[in-house]
Amino acid sequence: MLNLPTTEERLGKSPQRLVRYFVLVMALVYMGLGIWLLWSANKPIAGGTIELGPTVRRVLGVVFILYGLLRFGRGYQAYFRNSSPPDNTHE
Repeated sequence: MLNLPTTEERLGKSPQRLVRYFVLVMALVYMGLGIWLLWSANKPIAGGTIELGPTVRRVLGVVFILYGLLRFGRGYQAYFRNSSPPDNTHE
């Protein structure tokens, strides 16, 4: 069998490194979409294929912002927080 290097070995990087930033960027995209929906709640959108009323846009905006915050928090905890084992010396 051929002993070919993996992509990580050739590039010297882990795909996990890219994934953690992608998770945070996507969380920011969700929050941005939510802010845009809240901002545009009272403005008519010309040429839209789906007509949403102002109340629906506000509700969806809040949902997208909350979901973005949740994803950002989970992504930060999963990829950027120091995961040191708990100190069990007090037993």
